[in-house]
Parts: sequence; structure tokens; C-alpha cells
Amino acid sequence: MAEVSRTDRRWLELACELAALCPPSNTAYSVGAVIVDGDGRELARGHSRESDPIEHAEEAALAKLEPGADLSAATIYSSLEPCCSRASRPEPCAGLILAAGIPRVVYAWREPPLFVDCDGTEQLRTGGATVVEIESLADRAREPNAHLLG
Repeated sequence: MAEVSRTDRRWLELACELAALCPPSNTAYSVGAVIVDGDGRELARGHSRESDPIEHAEEAALAKLEPGADLSAATIYSSLEPCCSRASRPEPCAGLILAAGIPRVVYAWREPPLFVDCDGTEQLRTGGATVVEIESLADRAREPNAHLLG
């Protein structure tokens, strides 16, 4: 199992807080994401539907990166497992993360098969990323999605 530090927990807690900023939706999860460089500095953050009704949190954060940002030791923290399939865009978040060159992904809640049945963790690992799930924060990630879960 990959190592989980207090720093990982702190950044993932922030991602869970960002998820609460999402406009509610009956057709998509509320998710928050933070990208941190290898020195522990925040590079970008985002949340679902931040500037577009079909925008995902990881995609929002990735769009805010400075051109040429060094991502070689970066980590993206997401309250929900990055998607590996989506109907609203051609590239799922797992693919966007891999294309950006982010080598480490930490998330709180594995995506349930409510909208799509996919495994972002497997796609990321197959693409060479280290993936860490911090299940103890899953309840925090589920909170802004309670209306979807019944």
C-alpha cells in the first residue's frame, strides 16, 4: 500500500471542502480537486461545474495550471476517483491527468456506478501513475453528493 502522510490528508480534506462549492446536480457528482507540486506548493484547484455545467473538478484545476508548470513530482488530490469514461467530453479525467504528466493521484471516494461503470484507478495505474485511496475521508467526499445517493 502506498504511503499516506498528514500532508496528503490535509490536501485531500481541502479537495473535499471544495466539493461543497459545486452547484448541485442530479446528473453529476460534486467533486473538488487540488494540484500540488513536489515541494508541497499548491499549483491549482477546482471544483465541478465551476465555470461550465459539465466541467469536472480535475479538468477545472488542470485548466488553471501555468503554462510550463513542472508536474514531474506533482500530486492531484480529488475527493472522487477520477473518471475513466464520460458522455459529456471526449477525454475522461484519468486521461487528462496522465496527459498532463501528473505521476501521483490521491482520492477519497471510489466512484460508484451511478452514472457510468468505470475504473479510473486502473486506467491511471496502467498509465504509470501511483494511485492512493484514503478511504477514511470517503464520508467527507460523499456529503455534498447525499442527494444522489438516496
